[in-house]
Amino acid sequence: MSRPFVIAAIAICALIWGTTWYAITLQLGPVDSIVSIVWRFGLASAVLFAFCAVTRRPLRLTRPQHLAAIGQGAFVFAVSYGFVYAAEGQVASAVVAVIFAALAFVNLILFRLMGGQKAAPAAWIGAVLGVLGVGVLSFGQITAAGAGLNPGLGVVFALTAVLASAFGNWFAWKGQQAGAPVMAATSWAMAYGTAMLALYGLATGVTWRIEPTPHYVLSLLYLSLFGSVVAFGLYFSIARQRGYALASYISALTPPIAMLVSVIFEGARFGWSALIGLALVLAGQVMLIRAPKT
Repeated sequence: MSRPFVIAAIAICALIWGTTWYAITLQLGPVDSIVSIVWRFGLASAVLFAFCAVTRRPLRLTRPQHLAAIGQGAFVFAVSYGFVYAAEGQVASAVVAVIFAALAFVNLILFRLMGGQKAAPAAWIGAVLGVLGVGVLSFGQITAAGAGLNPGLGVVFALTAVLASAFGNWFAWKGQQAGAPVMAATSWAMAYGTAMLALYGLATGVTWRIEPTPHYVLSLLYLSLFGSVVAFGLYFSIARQRGYALASYISALTPPIAMLVSVIFEGARFGWSALIGLALVLAGQVMLIRAPKT
């Protein structure tokens, strides 16, 4: 993967994911969140499987590769996004985006503990700054709670989603170590995550429906095709080249885009605590990006 392609892929992912946080809010309403996530990743996985078939990419996985894909699907596409959608029902979409920037820092810690992967001191300083930034932002949101919302619960949901995604990245890395092709692994992981959520929905008695309105259908298509097929395909390709623990390039650019979108379309207003939190997160991201890889 050439350097110009990596830079272009990072920019595309950041732009897409910076806008998907708001697009998710258009999915909230009469349709149960679990159902919306099943439609989203069900369609995305079908498109990925079709893409692999048309381009003659291998789809067959070995048993260890399937086990890794099951773990990746469970944590990234089932647990994480279940909590992301729940979080966005309680706090502004940009707040969830900034909290999700902590994924790079959680990756750093998780891969150190579970994989023995070392990082430079500057990377750990960046991780501390990022965690402090998320803490400042979260505290500001909780103390400025709005009527009818529960920001504290939203922050807890968002942090749970971050932790789940980190474990999902760990399983994605295990699939890479087992030699799974990135597109095949992503296709199967999405399919497994979708199946798990569908079973959960059946067990809890959700109503399976689609809201026949332009904003729901168009946001669903955008989240499925761009936010899932394109963005995750690029993300996991970049992660394999740059490493999961220090893959901070995308998350460094996503929060400012999400905050701008939230201000324009949600009428969100961010105080000093949010701006200070964002500044700390971005400072941590810069240190992670610039830290020597060890």
